[in-house]
Amino acid sequence: MHITIIAKSPVAGLVKTRMCPPCTYDQAAEIAAAALADTFDAVETAVADTSLRRVLLLDGERPAVTPTEFEVVAQRGDGLEQRLSNGFADLGPGVIVGMETPHAAARLGEAVHWLHRGVDVIGLATDGGYWCIGLASVDEPSLASFFDGMPMSRSHTGLAQLRRLHRLARPVRLLSMSRDLDSIQDLHAAARSNRRGRLGAVAAAVIASLA
Repeated sequence: MHITIIAKSPVAGLVKTRMCPPCTYDQAAEIAAAALADTFDAVETAVADTSLRRVLLLDGERPAVTPTEFEVVAQRGDGLEQRLSNGFADLGPGVIVGMETPHAAARLGEAVHWLHRGVDVIGLATDGGYWCIGLASVDEPSLASFFDGMPMSRSHTGLAQLRRLHRLARPVRLLSMSRDLDSIQDLHAAARSNRRGRLGAVAAAVIASLA
């Protein structure tokens, strides 16, 4: 079983561009790098089971902040639905979490608990998406049925994914809802959060510079 972070390399002009403007591309890349670094830390804090395969499912070059214990596997496919489907095909049962919700990643111990009991998990996001998904079992020929045609980056993506799991008769456990990090409003929220780690400090510094 694996615990996987799906991410883009934090390269200026390629990540968090929905924040630009008012952010610069360099600031957006700094924000993405901070979020990714905090997510690595959250995974290591939340999941004590060292037998779990640690994976960075990556679009791009290996970031400098990647811990040595994380194996890097390249993303495959065009849209996010294909990249998730191919990720589970390559890695098998486990949980895939985004790079943008390190505060939520601290709950991944709960996700692993349910996966070991044969129960899928999904964590919905306040913008309508989802911040993680875990599959307790993976039958590769049927993987397409989990994600094919799934409307990604929409206000109903999370609900559609949950309904798909239900239609496939999968037992599912809902994890706590969390706020994603896509817009400048989300960055303001991160700056006000007083959370530990790099993201809160970077967010506050960027917001201060914009003011």
